[in-house]
This record gives sequence, C-alpha cells and structure tokens, in this order.
Amino acid sequence: MSEQPARWTQATVYPDMWADPDDDLRNNEDSPEGELATLLDFLTNYRITLRMKCEGLEAEQLARRSIPPSTMSLLGLLRHLAEVERDWRNWTTDGDQLPKLYGAKDADFHGAVADQAVVDAAYADLEREQAATDAALAEHPDLSARVGKDGIAIRELMVHRIDEYARHSGHADLLRECIDGRVGQ
Repeated sequence: MSEQPARWTQATVYPDMWADPDDDLRNNEDSPEGELATLLDFLTNYRITLRMKCEGLEAEQLARRSIPPSTMSLLGLLRHLAEVERDWRNWTTDGDQLPKLYGAKDADFHGAVADQAVVDAAYADLEREQAATDAALAEHPDLSARVGKDGIAIRELMVHRIDEYARHSGHADLLRECIDGRVGQ
C-alpha cells in the first residue's frame, strides 16, 4: 500500500473546511431572488468549488489519475467540463453541431497529461466554453422555453449543468485529498 498524504486544511475556524468562511468565495450573504438567479448562484458556486480543488497544484498533480482502471484526474475533469459545456450549447440549437473539443469519447480524460501547456489550454477551454454556454442560455430567460432539435427546457438544461458540476466537485474532493491530503467542504 502506498503512503497516503496526511489530511490537512488551511481553515483555522473549522478544521474540516477548505477555507475559513470569511475567505470562501462561495459565501454570499445575499440570497438570490427568483428561480433563475438561484440556479445561476448554485452553478457559480460549483464552478468555484472545482477551481478551488485545482488551485496550487503542478501539472503532474492535476494529471494524476485516481485508481486504475479509472482515467479520472483533476485535469481530466477540467477538460471534461469544457467538453460538456460545448455539448450543452449544442442542445440549444437546431443548426450545425459544434465539433468535440478533444476528439473521440473519453479523449478529454485520456489527453489529460502532465504538461503545463495542456493545463493552460484546459483552463482556457473551460472558461471560453462556460462563457459561450452562459451567453447562449442568457438569450432564453424563460426557464420553461424549449430549445434545440429535441425541445429541451432551459430549466432542465440548467439543472443538468448544476448536477454535472456538483457530481464532479465531489470527485474533485477525493482526487485532491489523494494528491496532497487537503480536505474541505
């Protein structure tokens, strides 16, 4: 059995938290008004969580795989979510579909290699694809509106996005703890 890193946190107030509440970018004392604002607030917080879990790591650490035969890594999650953002944008259109960012199925994870250029590209891809999907969905403020060739409701798309980020934030918690022992909420 390999030696596991000791569990640790930067938090001083609560020893099981990622950061002290005053330092946590996700802490917002103002409750959002309305359904759309609430959905966007949850999505934003999960996006921040994913980035927090990747902060301060080298390319090799970001590319480190979990347990064989899994190809999951923090870098793979960044690339995967960029790919998924693009796919969600495809759901909103009746027109030509955007091509895959990374190629064939699971290329987002398989191509997550310990190279700083790959890391930089993954962050840039994720930021660009998030912004593009956000802009496409902002054109439809009515959550009941149905879009794309399958007529998916904007509400369903928003909830699906939150679900995807929430699930992968849980994966990121475990991956990060295996890398350097850092735990958090």
